Amino acid sequence: MGKVQNLGDNKDGGVELKIGAETVLEGVNLGDSIAVNGTCLTVTDFTNQDFTVGLSPETLRKTSLIELKIGSLVNLERAVQPISRMGRAFCAGSRGWHGCDCGEVDGTSLTVVDVFEEEGCFNFMLVSYTQQKIVVPLKEVGQKVNLEVDILGKYVERLLSSRC
Repeated sequence: MGKVQNLGDNKDGGVELKIGAETVLEGVNLGDSIAVNGTCLTVTDFTNQDFTVGLSPETLRKTSLIELKIGSLVNLERAVQPISRMGRAFCAGSRGWHGCDCGEVDGTSLTVVDVFEEEGCFNFMLVSYTQQKIVVPLKEVGQKVNLEVDILGKYVERLLSSRC
C-alpha cells in the first residue's frame, strides 16, 4: 500500500501524482508500470521512498483516480515478474473496447480511448513520458504498425459472445 504525497497539474492537462511507498520500489526503473488502485501507470520519477506517475486526462475520466487527495491510501502492484521484471504491468483488459482497453501498437502498451467499428479504427492514449521514448509518435498516418491485443480480453470477449 502507498500514500498520496502530492498532486499537481502537468503540462498535458492531466495530473502528476507522487506516492510514498518503499516496498514496490525495489528494482524499479523509469518507464516501468506500477498499478495504482488497479490502473497501470508509468513511473516518470522515483526515489527510495516515493515515485511519480502522470495521470492523463483520459485516465482521469475513466478511473476513480480523480478522487485521490493528499493523504489518500492506494493499493499498489508491481509489474509481473515471472523470472525477471517485464517493465510493465500485465494488462488484463477491464473496460472499453470489446472487453479490453489495452493492447500494443509496435510493442508499446496503450489505452484505447475510442473505437470506430464501421471505419475499422481506434484512438488511443499515450502519456507524454512514453511518447518521448517510443517510435509510435514518429509514424505517419496510414503507415503500417504491428498490433497485439490483450489475450485475456480476447478470451473474455469469446466467452461473453458465446453466452448471447
